[in-house]
Amino acid sequence: MTSIRRDILIGLVCLALAIALPIVMPGRYVITQSTLFFIWAIVVVQWNLVLGIGGIFSLAQMALFASGAYATAMLGFYWKVPMLAAIPMAGVITVAVGMLIGLACLRLRGPYVALLTLAIAQVMYVLIVNDTDCFTTVGGCMPLFGGVRGIGQFGDIGLRALFPSKWYIAHYYVGLALLAVAVTISIVVIRGPLGLAFRALRDNPGYAMSRGISRFKYQLWIFAVSAFFTGIAGGFYAIHFRVVGPTVFSFSTLLFLIAMIVIGGLGSIWGPLLGAAVLMLADEGMRELSDYRNIGLGLLLAVFVIAWPNGLNGWLQRSRTSRG
Repeated sequence: MTSIRRDILIGLVCLALAIALPIVMPGRYVITQSTLFFIWAIVVVQWNLVLGIGGIFSLAQMALFASGAYATAMLGFYWKVPMLAAIPMAGVITVAVGMLIGLACLRLRGPYVALLTLAIAQVMYVLIVNDTDCFTTVGGCMPLFGGVRGIGQFGDIGLRALFPSKWYIAHYYVGLALLAVAVTISIVVIRGPLGLAFRALRDNPGYAMSRGISRFKYQLWIFAVSAFFTGIAGGFYAIHFRVVGPTVFSFSTLLFLIAMIVIGGLGSIWGPLLGAAVLMLADEGMRELSDYRNIGLGLLLAVFVIAWPNGLNGWLQRSRTSRG
């Protein structure tokens, strides 16, 4: 119960600070970058469930993110589905994609899972980029998935109309609400019976299965939970930027996000959020040094892997223990 109380306290403090940020720092750039942080934080918090808690070395998270983004855009563009309905529908579609990937990975372990999930993402990227046949002629030749041009003009959730000059602040609070829900679900999973089952399968799969814990059942569960919120994040990303294209499959973005988990602390509750904040701040600090930006981020990751292999969360726990 002490851990749960601590998690609740940390969550409430972080939520209060985030709610106050637009009041203290109302600049548009800060708000929009913070909204992007919320989107990436949702992805890494949910990826941590699969990678850190489930012990499944999946690299499919950007494919799931793209599935949610494309599903939202296509529902709005082709079928005129209101965005408030399209986002949860995209989450359900992403769950189906995630479970298919989970089924494909059931018989694989370690690097083979990484290779297969990365291959799936690359196949999806190639299919979209090479999609050049006209699916509709509205506004010119439009491929089904938009091809290299992507899909735009699929609508939004109405906040731009309600708040013409402050819509980005409204989007900020929507992103914050989505992140709060995603983190809450993550805490429930990690601290509850599901988390115990996932960790047992990760640490000693033979013993766990001998005690009646079904690897098939729980692997699909963790893929489904993670996929839903990742798809929701993808849908909100599409609405926030008003366009979806093949850049959502970017390999550099995938490495950027996995670095957040490693730096924050793999398998911890608050580590991915810490890592996301540190990497976003470091990325902003090196934005003017474009030639050395990737080198700097790589060096930062190397330092953490060597000096603090358990990430920021592990370092903070050791510091607290040594003081106690």
